Amino acid sequence: MAAKRALITGITGQDGSYLAEFLLEQGYEVVGMVRRTSTLNFQRIEQIQDRLTLLSGDLADQISLLRLLDEVRPHEVYNLAAQSFVPTSWQQPVLTGDVSGLGVTRLLDAVRQVDPTIRVYQASSSEMFGKVQEVPQRETTPFYPRSPYGVAKLYGHWITVNYRESYGLFACSGICFNHESPRRGQEFVTKKIARAAARICRGLESELRLGSLEARRDWGYAPDYVRGMWLMLQQEQPADYVLATGETHSVEEFAAAAFAKVGLDWRDYVVQDPRLVRPAEVDLLVGDASKARRELGWQAETSFDELVRLMVAAELDALDA
Repeated sequence: MAAKRALITGITGQDGSYLAEFLLEQGYEVVGMVRRTSTLNFQRIEQIQDRLTLLSGDLADQISLLRLLDEVRPHEVYNLAAQSFVPTSWQQPVLTGDVSGLGVTRLLDAVRQVDPTIRVYQASSSEMFGKVQEVPQRETTPFYPRSPYGVAKLYGHWITVNYRESYGLFACSGICFNHESPRRGQEFVTKKIARAAARICRGLESELRLGSLEARRDWGYAPDYVRGMWLMLQQEQPADYVLATGETHSVEEFAAAAFAKVGLDWRDYVVQDPRLVRPAEVDLLVGDASKARRELGWQAETSFDELVRLMVAAELDALDA
């Protein structure tokens, strides 16, 4: 029997790299879509790059998506490509909407035209809940996004539902709460904290500037979450699922835990910077993943403390290499 073939957009990102590794372990043939840019960064996939096929495509270019799908003929598509950093969405709201919103439409319509039997995973986000209407947040919680990123992700989410209901596509949205790892981008607060704790411990820096310390998030470990993405596409019927740990921790708690890992008191080094506070803050995100647990057999397996330990240890290892 021929191996299943999966196409991953955003394969060079945190989730894309972990998902590629996971699918290879399941015996998949993995194809990654990469944009032709002046700064291609394959660092996260370099250890498996010889086992991947990387092809050019862009969510902003419908023709490239049609051509790519026709060439690859995947059984599954995982759309992880996006403008993924919330603060940037205020500086580039139109780009964010085009890639993270309309880009989903272009991909879904390309699937509809090329082969409507392809199963599609769409990366939705807990940022769609924004100004939360209930705690914890589940699949039926009303959305109230508080950033151009959240609004764009909400468009991508609902257009996925629309194509599923209108054209019968097997299309699922994973409403993923924050998930981190040593591969997180440098601009994200968890990475900033872990990196600063390691560098301050080594005497390379003296302070860490952060925005809101009170903002609370449901932080999980990225490899746990890519397994959930895959499980969604293995079901008999498509549906949307929240993936979350069910625990919430503040930025202050993350900083305290990270600095404690290197024997330091975060209060001696963290400076609150009003310039880093969002125009509209999302104060509390915590997810209820009981549907995923019940129907997919999925649950987050990595604790908050272990996540922080992994991230700080990776930063220390990088400095000592």
